[in-house]
Amino acid sequence: MIGKNIFKSTLLRNFEGIPDKCLGICKTYTTKPQIEHVGTFIPTTNQKEVYNTGQTFIHKVLAYRGVILYPWLASIYERKQSSTTSKKESKSEAGGHQKSSLSSETYYQVLMDSRDLKNNHNIVRKEGVTFLHKMSTDRNQCLYTIPGIDYVSHTDIMPYQSAEPVPIQHDLFDQFLEMDSTNKSLKSTEMLNTWQTTHHQCLEVSKVHKETTSYIRVTAIPFFLGMKQTVSAHACDYWWRYSIRIENLGNKSARLRERHWQIVSNGSVKTVRGRGVTGKEPLLTKEQPVFQFSSHISLQSPSGTVWGTFRLEEEDGNQFDAGIPAFALESKL
Repeated sequence: MIGKNIFKSTLLRNFEGIPDKCLGICKTYTTKPQIEHVGTFIPTTNQKEVYNTGQTFIHKVLAYRGVILYPWLASIYERKQSSTTSKKESKSEAGGHQKSSLSSETYYQVLMDSRDLKNNHNIVRKEGVTFLHKMSTDRNQCLYTIPGIDYVSHTDIMPYQSAEPVPIQHDLFDQFLEMDSTNKSLKSTEMLNTWQTTHHQCLEVSKVHKETTSYIRVTAIPFFLGMKQTVSAHACDYWWRYSIRIENLGNKSARLRERHWQIVSNGSVKTVRGRGVTGKEPLLTKEQPVFQFSSHISLQSPSGTVWGTFRLEEEDGNQFDAGIPAFALESKL
């Protein structure tokens, strides 16, 4: 076994060049490292084999510990364009060659370890799954969120065997998972099975949209939450949640300065512009390349389409627009 420290935001780089074998996992939380052994990496012989419910893992990029709740096979719609769009150019003038592709990949619904999110600036701390309050008629109070639940692609999973009595700290861990006495592994509880069945509509990942502009890749995953009657008896609000991941694939640093959204529904177009995202202007670097967040949208229509751009600024002041992939807002009623 090879002992190896895992420092929160540099996990992947700590393991570059290490042979594919069992590795000891350690974790530190202070400026004066107090290393504690938390588990051992599991070697993977089949890179495409789907992991089971209860598998503990380290997120390859965001560097948090987690446990798998449920796998979904999603269709991946990906578009790449070879050049960036500068501040002075329109998208049509950029001349970047675009390539589109369709594939599939397993995405996992997971519980995130609350200990690893306290100082993790790459993901919004209250990131989680959202549901509609069925009883509330107040449009500003019709959503509630269960924090600490994420969706992770198969390629970002690094499975490991935990050495801790309770491998993941999350309020729902004991309610969703229990020990299988037969093979000494975690399995889903009846509560988790019921929860998945009851809320299948707003938990399922069916489509993942990606767009890469130069060295910036934006991933969007939409979730349909449902429909609510408004104060007016003749109108309904249809709600969606969407998860966005912005990733720096290159060596340059870039700060996200602005967002620009276009929302099309019922033949009308709504434009949304603003500084940063979720009140932040995250810096994407080679060491901390990812920022992830979720938001919500409601329409008085059962369908719509969303697309847009993020404006990023490099260290030399050069600004360019990275495309947000177009994704459909589809109801499942």
